[in-house]
Amino acid sequence: MTDTTIGTAPHSLDSIQSSYMAQVQKRRLYGGLALMIFVILMVAGFNVADQRNAGGFWDGLHRIFDYPADVLSEAWEKRADLPALIVKYFPALIETINIAAVSTLFGAFGGLFLSLLGTRGLAKWPRLIPVFRRISDIMRAVPEIVIALVLIFVMGGGPVPAMIAIAIHTAGALGKMFSEVAENADLKPVEGLASTGATWSQRMLLGILPQVAPNYISYALLRFEINIRASAILGFVGAGGLGYELRNAMAWGPGRFDEAGAIFVLLFGTIVFFDQLSSRFRNRLTEGQGQ
Repeated sequence: MTDTTIGTAPHSLDSIQSSYMAQVQKRRLYGGLALMIFVILMVAGFNVADQRNAGGFWDGLHRIFDYPADVLSEAWEKRADLPALIVKYFPALIETINIAAVSTLFGAFGGLFLSLLGTRGLAKWPRLIPVFRRISDIMRAVPEIVIALVLIFVMGGGPVPAMIAIAIHTAGALGKMFSEVAENADLKPVEGLASTGATWSQRMLLGILPQVAPNYISYALLRFEINIRASAILGFVGAGGLGYELRNAMAWGPGRFDEAGAIFVLLFGTIVFFDQLSSRFRNRLTEGQGQ
């Protein structure tokens, strides 16, 4: 009996190994085909775009640094005016930061409710979980600039359309990330609160939020950095802020390139500052959570 078992063991190991190698080869084949299709689509799409372009990519490639060189040269010639220009456009920078901050705040609250209402085991109405998840998907699927263009058409230009557009997109994005964090929360505190007759809001406030708050705040800070860039970009479509001033300076052309350079310095310095500040704060939250 023992000899038979020992004799058949190598054959079973060989069959398992051969089956595994066949699966690996099949996976490599599918991966290679997918990569080949991706490359073909990329090349075909690039050729179509290059043909429809006014100038052509390869014909204009050697001039790619001409515009930055013109901006830098004029800004360097008028470098004495840089401090005054920074002071001039500082209020527009504050407007951009305010747009990002308010939209992040409203978006974080929206994402909080979407995450709790769309998480299994936590949702107040379990049957509506797919509904809240699809709402979150739609909100983050539509780009901010599309929402802003629609709102600007309805409401006119200004910071309010930009704030609403960024808040809607932020709520959808944070709702997804918050939900993933909430799914890993311990449900024992929730069950204990439920046994005492606590309401759904009390269970979420006392049983879930203390567990997920560090991760929620970390994600919200990360989204704030993204929203600063988004608010500056939306300024190009008339949503106000520093992006609006940058569009005007760039559209004017030579003669105001020094103003464009000053705005670039302001925007770059602001993004770096808030990136470092939020990264340090997020690291403290993560270290505190780990301890």
